[in-house]
Amino acid sequence: MFDAVRNNKRIVQVFLALIALPFAFFGVDSYVRNSGAGSDVAAIGDVKITQQQFQQTLREQQERLRTQLGAQFDPKMLDNPEARKAILDDLINQRLLLIEAGKNRMFASDDAVRQMVGSVEAFKVDGKFSVERYEAALRGQGMSPQGFEAQLRQDLTVQQLAGALGQSGLVAHSVSDRLLALQTEKREIVEYRLNVDAYLDKVKLADDAAKKFYDENSKQFQTPELAKAEYVVLSMETIGAQLTVGEAEIKAAYDSRKDRFQQPEERRASHILVASEKLGKDKAKARADQLLAEIRKTPSAFADLAKKNSDDPGSAAKGGDLGFFGRGMMVKSFEDSAFGLKEGEISGVVESDFGFHIIKLTGIHAAKEKPLAEVRGEIEAELKKTAASRKFAEAAEAFSNMVYEQADSLGPVAEKFKLGVKQTDWLGRQASPANGVMGNEKILAALFSGDSVKNKRNTEAVEVAANTLVAARIIDYKPAALQPLEGVKASIETLLKRQEAQTLAAKDGAERLAALNKGEDKLNWGAAKTVSRLDFRAISPVEAQAVFRLETAKLPAYTGVELPGSGYALVRLNKVVPGDKIDDATRKGMTQQLGNLMAKEEIQLYLAALRARYKVDINQAALEAKDK
Repeated sequence: MFDAVRNNKRIVQVFLALIALPFAFFGVDSYVRNSGAGSDVAAIGDVKITQQQFQQTLREQQERLRTQLGAQFDPKMLDNPEARKAILDDLINQRLLLIEAGKNRMFASDDAVRQMVGSVEAFKVDGKFSVERYEAALRGQGMSPQGFEAQLRQDLTVQQLAGALGQSGLVAHSVSDRLLALQTEKREIVEYRLNVDAYLDKVKLADDAAKKFYDENSKQFQTPELAKAEYVVLSMETIGAQLTVGEAEIKAAYDSRKDRFQQPEERRASHILVASEKLGKDKAKARADQLLAEIRKTPSAFADLAKKNSDDPGSAAKGGDLGFFGRGMMVKSFEDSAFGLKEGEISGVVESDFGFHIIKLTGIHAAKEKPLAEVRGEIEAELKKTAASRKFAEAAEAFSNMVYEQADSLGPVAEKFKLGVKQTDWLGRQASPANGVMGNEKILAALFSGDSVKNKRNTEAVEVAANTLVAARIIDYKPAALQPLEGVKASIETLLKRQEAQTLAAKDGAERLAALNKGEDKLNWGAAKTVSRLDFRAISPVEAQAVFRLETAKLPAYTGVELPGSGYALVRLNKVVPGDKIDDATRKGMTQQLGNLMAKEEIQLYLAALRARYKVDINQAALEAKDK
């Protein structure tokens, strides 16, 4: 409980997963309205979602994807109506939950925020919370501790709502048993395939069929416009690599920031928790007093008593050990007591929001100053980054002017800024992450512009990522061209024949299925196969869906499905048998999955109800407006 709250490291991610619902869940027409020319993207009653807030969220999502996908990131992933709408849906869901949490007077305390921050592994050094690591990690994301903690407080507040709903997603044993039985149920089937190849000889194409298809689908037969290019990249990273930082500068920075490199005192403690919610406050206090009396008699029994009696499951198994922690990481009453003890000393009964604690101090790490040698690399990197940021801002304007003013070559700008001139292979207009910075949609648009293609001049300097500018010029070019009919006629005829053969196979299959359902079964069926909902690898997914939709009251039962490009499959269901017995571990896992699905469904329904309760207006024009 106490330690469990401290160690719930994924609470924010869980919350985001709960509200990041599929675009299609609520639909569009039910609540999207053209709200006029206002700049706000949406409104939930009096609460507005501004264009600035929406664009900031969109950029943050782009950066998250860029970090996760690396070279595979495509800027166009979020540059479409569905993605923009899905991001807005998330923002609306967050606002709705915050409004509802406020009405229910839910609020995350300072202690809850501190404990959550202290439990995040990314903020730890050698397993201990580090203020320096915390601040550095936030700086790397362009955030301040105040801004991060304000967002975390919101997330924790909303999680109270989401958690309360999620706990109700329990599956009754009778329901779960029936669902698990259906999952493991086995069905014995036989197949009869109508292969598309068997119908090819029956297809007769018109003499002009290929020509007609070619004329109606000419875009399919165009070779794309292609170009080879040379390019230069100016980035804060390349500028930083050219910089050096002297020892005197590093020492001066260290001396001016010594407060930051102070490692505060940390203490290690074990505790026994008697939870108030379990026994009630009075009984919990009496039980804690009783345990304290036993410990006073036999102090060496503390760990054993913690294992047997503590209501904190996270630490009880370890004899109550909580590890080392600094100030601000525990609730105040617990912290005050722990930092007032001497090593080896045991506290009296300490009350907190969780219940009553008995605390034993087991270790002390005294406050100390980190030596320069330990933080030298961190300081050097920060000084380089600061200098690179300043120099990049100065260089960006000169770079942009130079590629424009000396448009016939990239050589001068490469020489001035000590950049390498790189060359691409053939590129098309389509953005592709595989082409690195030259796969960016904006630089490709500039490269294939009329002036660039005709005169082979430098493109303008294009920002392809944060603090990254690219300029390019065409060195070879192939215009788009229509392939002659003679070169593609054979492939068109093959395509048309197979399409017509597929139609004939599907028609034949449907007629045979009708005959089977009338009792006329004269087919030479294949070997019997056994499939279940958990394992249907013996047949195609589309067949499996049809098989498990069949009624089983009267057997045999028949179904048929079209297999696009392959023909048609007829399936006869011979018998249904119970599945194998599920072991306890598998049963537990499957039941938990069912519970999670039901919890998510309940939260989705709850969000839908909130949308119906509050007036939600979406400004379609503002939503579709691109950030300039």
